[in-house]
Amino acid sequence: MTGRRLSITHRTGYRYSDVVNASFNEVRMTPATVDGQQLLSHSIDVQPLSPIQSYVDYWGARVEAFDVHVPHRILEIIATSTVDTPPMRIWEPRTSWSELADPALRDQLCEYLTPTEYVDLAITDEREPLVRDMRGEPTPAAAVTLAIEAVRDRIDYVSGATSVTTTASQAWSEGRGVCQDFAHATLSLLRGAGIPARYVSGYLHTEEPAVGRTVTGESHAWVEYWDEGWCAVDPTNDRAVGSAHVIVARGRDYADVPPLNGIYAGGASEGLGVSVDITQL
Repeated sequence: MTGRRLSITHRTGYRYSDVVNASFNEVRMTPATVDGQQLLSHSIDVQPLSPIQSYVDYWGARVEAFDVHVPHRILEIIATSTVDTPPMRIWEPRTSWSELADPALRDQLCEYLTPTEYVDLAITDEREPLVRDMRGEPTPAAAVTLAIEAVRDRIDYVSGATSVTTTASQAWSEGRGVCQDFAHATLSLLRGAGIPARYVSGYLHTEEPAVGRTVTGESHAWVEYWDEGWCAVDPTNDRAVGSAHVIVARGRDYADVPPLNGIYAGGASEGLGVSVDITQL
């Protein structure tokens, strides 16, 4: 199995109900150069035109920040990237429960073991027996498989059923969600069982290669868990992570890696919608 060269165009932004005189924005839409993935080119177009500053945040993601100081009713961002993705990695389970219990490892990875705004530890409600069952599995990797099965049994993929503020416990209770919710729900179970795990945001191409054909891709989210290294799994699609997945950012949950985040002075806003077009070159 080989990797892919993908051209990605990501369009997003805001429409305002009244004129906005100032807005302050951060964009995380730059594919990372990491784990065999190689960013070849990247550009971002912002309307209204604005100077852009770039920096790497605490979690290692490339952030493009800009302020708009002219009156505007629409803010539009178009990020265009070309990236090489690696073949799927074949991962053999290696870490034991006793190794995960080592205080030095838990201290090193503490940020991926503690609860966050979106991800609780799934040990104070109806999920607690499931977490107990996970801890009874012979290996952490087996517990991850059990967690993904449980999330997929519990949550139906329903576009628009939740929002970016929906928490893991809310998605579990409602039984509906999108890839962000599948990732958060899985993280809650893994961290509750003592398995360090982190949130990954990026893009998803078609499962089968589609050379030369532009397809409607997705902004996507999946999970990496610690197994003597970070092992990636895609709970939404119940599949390993490979050449169809493009990594943009990693963090504790969605709040660490939003594709577009900002504040403004003015009337109410609504999203322009998000479109992602991906062409395999």
